[in-house]
Amino acid sequence: MNDAQNLVLQNRSALSVTGVTDVFGFDDTVVSMVTTLGDLQVKGNALRISRLSLDVGQVDIEGTVDCVEYTKLKRKRESFLARVFK
Repeated sequence: MNDAQNLVLQNRSALSVTGVTDVFGFDDTVVSMVTTLGDLQVKGNALRISRLSLDVGQVDIEGTVDCVEYTKLKRKRESFLARVFK
């Protein structure tokens, strides 16, 4: 899986996320997942995961989406020598 990620939100009621590597928590108000670009939280009401396919890295969520928030951005660390010779 590459670092590409797409978020597609339709009418605040259907969200499709690609680049997902794990879902570590969910209930009807929050879905928390790990993506290739960092941790992602989806907040709302009556949320449910309608499709979960970690093999292809896709999660589809239905319900009322109020907030989509990255909670931690993963950065690729440069090697020590790359930082020294900038």
